[in-house]
This record gives sequence, C-alpha cells and structure tokens, in this order.
Amino acid sequence: MKLILLGAPGAGKGTQAEVISDALKIPQISTGNILREAVKNGTDFGLKAKEAMDAGKLVSDEIVIGILKDRIAESDCENGYILDGFPRTVPQAEALSAMGISIDKVLEVYVSDEKIESRLSGRRVCESCGASYHIEFKPSKVDGVCDKCDGKTIIRKDDSPEVVKDRLKTYHDQTAPLKDYYGKLGKLETVIGQDEVADTTKLVLKAVGVNG
Repeated sequence: MKLILLGAPGAGKGTQAEVISDALKIPQISTGNILREAVKNGTDFGLKAKEAMDAGKLVSDEIVIGILKDRIAESDCENGYILDGFPRTVPQAEALSAMGISIDKVLEVYVSDEKIESRLSGRRVCESCGASYHIEFKPSKVDGVCDKCDGKTIIRKDDSPEVVKDRLKTYHDQTAPLKDYYGKLGKLETVIGQDEVADTTKLVLKAVGVNG
C-alpha cells in the first residue's frame, strides 16, 4: 500500500506513521530525512539540492520529487511506503502525479485547532536531559522541575502559543487544500484523533486494513 499521511502540526501524524510502518512492514519516508541522505550520499539530485541549499534557496519540487523517486525505487519499498511530509501543497501533489507516482490512499489524522493548541502549548521539555512532560496529561511532580534530573522544564519555542497559531495557519493555507484534491480522486479517508493515542491508533490501523 502506498500512503500519504496528512495532519496538522500536533495532530500526532508522525506517531501514527510509525505505527502503520510497523504494522504493514513498509517504510516511513520523511522528506527531510531523504533530502539529508541524498545530500550525504552525493546523488545527482542530492548534489542539486546541496547547491540550492548552499545558495540559501529553497529546494525545488522537481528536485525533491527526483530524490523521492530514487528512494521509492529501493527494494524496501516494493510492498509500499508511507509519505510523511510530502506533498505539502496541491502543486506538489500534481507534480507527484505527473511524474508517475501513484498513491493508493491518503489518510488524514484530524484534531481540532483548539485541541492542538492545548496539546502543544501545554508541553514542557527539560532543558538538561530532554525529558518531556505536559501540564495536563503528564505533569512533572514539581512544577517546572524535571522528575529525572531536577533540571528546569521549559516551553520550546515551537510550542509557544504564537508559533503554534502561525504553524496551524500555514497548514490550513497550504496543506489543507490537499484534502479536497485527494477527496475528489476518492482517495481521502479521515480519522478523528482521540484523546488517548491508543484509541487513535486503533482507528488508523482499521483505516489501513489492519484489525486487532
């Protein structure tokens, strides 16, 4: 099965991609990871990507899709794969289709903006050891103090309310239109994210044909 996973920042898409990868025994392909790998390995498209990055430019969709095509041609993708982080826009989806990459299903993990803002703004991370907490769901024993090393727990910049709102706006402006694009092709299925990760996982696995 060839899948695309969609979901706003904080919806738990990455966690569910790992679950599907394990259940279906297919690789989870993150755009950032394959880009770095291609640059490191000095592939044709990797060299083009490095040239763009060194010049302070965005890596073009053509280069990213070229790197993606090289990656999905590898043997571990014979039975399918999960695309996590690409496409991010309708033009990228159209380019993907134009280059002959066929997708079986697009799975959206949907969580309301209100819940996402609560989830992310409530996260705390120890600045010393990196342990993670949540003021509502997983608080440290002493507010502001890490249980593991007594370090200070802080709000990451990415989790500040202002940044979260900006990230959500970007998602709705650029990526959410993919739902209409793939919906019209009959490939979109939406799973409602639950309060418990395990409950979301059950729904996600059912959506990709794994029961129990």
